[in-house]
Amino acid sequence: MNPTSLQQFLEQQVDESIATKQRLRQDRALMTQIASVTQACIAAFRAGNKVILAGNGGSAADAQHIAAEFVSRFNFDRPGLPSIALSTDTSMITAISNDYGYEQLFRRQIEANGKAGDVFIGISTSGRSKNVLLAVEECRRLGIVTVGLTGMNGKDLECCDHCIKVPSKETPRIQEAHILIGHAICAAVEEALFGANIQDVKPLKAVARP
Repeated sequence: MNPTSLQQFLEQQVDESIATKQRLRQDRALMTQIASVTQACIAAFRAGNKVILAGNGGSAADAQHIAAEFVSRFNFDRPGLPSIALSTDTSMITAISNDYGYEQLFRRQIEANGKAGDVFIGISTSGRSKNVLLAVEECRRLGIVTVGLTGMNGKDLECCDHCIKVPSKETPRIQEAHILIGHAICAAVEEALFGANIQDVKPLKAVARP
């Protein structure tokens, strides 16, 4: 691959990512779904509940990334928001996988640590990740709001209360849009709960200041 064709290839990757995000932005139904998920997260935090995220591979990294934005900060300093990713504890991952099977990994953690009023965001580019789907079933049993982040072919995650299907069939493009959606939700939640002046915002039940 000569330098000219290499640059063209790289430009094409950027163009494809931009095109996917433009299709997302122009889909009013999708944007409305993202707004509904944001409202669900805001309601959960205000009630003292948490946002739980899970995924495999790159989607696990996205789950951890978004959870960190809630717990630490996004655009400005404010109290941490309760959020966990279910792919960070190696002892738990290996114990559950060894004792019950990898498909039970997220369901078992939801059973142990989830409660009614929480929000669960299951990330699967294909929509077919069995451990995510079983977690959704457990969430529905417990009264946890369920969100699916997937791609155009992710029909199985339509069982969620909210299913955001990125308008692409390409895994990299779907993942790039997923983190954009996650960032947009984090920014909107932070602004809605704390705004520009944190002194005017009442502490949340689960994150009261010392």
